[in-house]
Amino acid sequence: MTGRRWTLRRKLVITVAALVATGLLVTSLATILSLRSFVYERLDRQVLEGLDFATGPGAGGGSQGDPGDQDGSGPAPRVGTLQVVLDEDQKVLSSLFVTADGTEIALTDAQAEVFETTSFSPRTPVTVDLGGELGSFRVAGKEDGGTTMVTGNSLGDVTATTGALTAILVTVAGLTLLVVIIALSLIVRRNLRPLDRVAAVAQHVAGRRLADGAVAIPERVGDDDTDEHTEVGRVGSSLNTLLGHIEAALASRQNSEEKLQRFIADASHELRTPLSSIQGYAQLSLGEGAPMSPTQQRSFERIAAESERMSSLVDDLLLLARLDAGQPIRRDPVDLTLLAIDAVSDAHAADASRRWLLDVPEDPISVVGDENRLRQVLANLLRNARTHTPSGTVVTTSLRIGDGRALLEVTDDGPGIDSLVQDRLFERFARGDQARSREAGSTGLGLSIAHAIVSAHHGDIAVRSRPGETAFAVRLPL
Repeated sequence: MTGRRWTLRRKLVITVAALVATGLLVTSLATILSLRSFVYERLDRQVLEGLDFATGPGAGGGSQGDPGDQDGSGPAPRVGTLQVVLDEDQKVLSSLFVTADGTEIALTDAQAEVFETTSFSPRTPVTVDLGGELGSFRVAGKEDGGTTMVTGNSLGDVTATTGALTAILVTVAGLTLLVVIIALSLIVRRNLRPLDRVAAVAQHVAGRRLADGAVAIPERVGDDDTDEHTEVGRVGSSLNTLLGHIEAALASRQNSEEKLQRFIADASHELRTPLSSIQGYAQLSLGEGAPMSPTQQRSFERIAAESERMSSLVDDLLLLARLDAGQPIRRDPVDLTLLAIDAVSDAHAADASRRWLLDVPEDPISVVGDENRLRQVLANLLRNARTHTPSGTVVTTSLRIGDGRALLEVTDDGPGIDSLVQDRLFERFARGDQARSREAGSTGLGLSIAHAIVSAHHGDIAVRSRPGETAFAVRLPL
């Protein structure tokens, strides 16, 4: 069936109906052929009996006179019978056909020509077509005193009988097939209802979001559809067992994630104080101006730099933990146009070795969200471009409206991202070292933070990249 998939119900009904139709067709053909063979054999016996009567004692079957001339001792020709006398040259000497009302008529020249061109074997019935009102006949011939006597019976009764039987069988078979299809549809529909209920449960579960968050799966197959003694019952029971295992696994996963989130949040919070102290003491030592050896000077500088980097990492981890925990964000109007202008200006001030271009519309584009978080998203994308592209790279920040959403894009003409890295680019601690050269290090959390913030704003972020063009696209609802 073009354009549609066949359901199990449709397959069962059509398959069984086809088998029944085949059986009815074979039975009907066998019946018709058997009846036709029987009627032909009976008709052939009648033809041969008529031939014996026509050539028997007292029959006018010689070359003299009409075949209908009787002396009273032979039987009279029966209705629907035909008698033809042929001479030695296969020419018709006389002919006689008895109509339904007993009238005896002679054959026309065209009909007589049929017999003149037909070869007759002794006492072997053949079929000839005389056309017109007479139609087809079953005839047989026998040589008698230099002439050939041919007798025959009309095939009209045979044709009428087989035609009537064919019509009856076609009608009965058609009605039987219709009843079978209707009954099959009802029976199959009734017996497949348990399977439909099991499929409905599976569809409801398939429609649930199981990727993250606390997930409960209350759907279960009913007790009526979990009988282990039936095929559908075994499927339903197995599905219930599977759903129970899945629910337990999801609950365990959620519990582990919550523990990890609490640990990261608590650890990040606790680490901020000692890191601030280390950074403060390092800056204090460097700011005193006291004499230090080169090794001491280098050590304090590295302590200050690494403590600052670790503080940034701790802040990022704490932010991710809060976003994962579902901490609500502010819902205020945010002017994305102004935000893009500020972000590009900051990027240009931080690094003048790259060309920072801005493409925004004249009319402001606003969304509802947390301005500081959205500013952080754009800053992370621009910092990512600065970190992973060589000097002289052109970085373009564009803003427009597409498909009813605000579209913010950061595009650069750098070396691109390796296709093996793109699929996990927004994972935590993912790095693009295999794809892009860089001079500065990174925590590997910038893009994951951007992804988490955009998701919290009910938007999405995607990347497309090839050598010479890399674009990060952020879509936010207006």
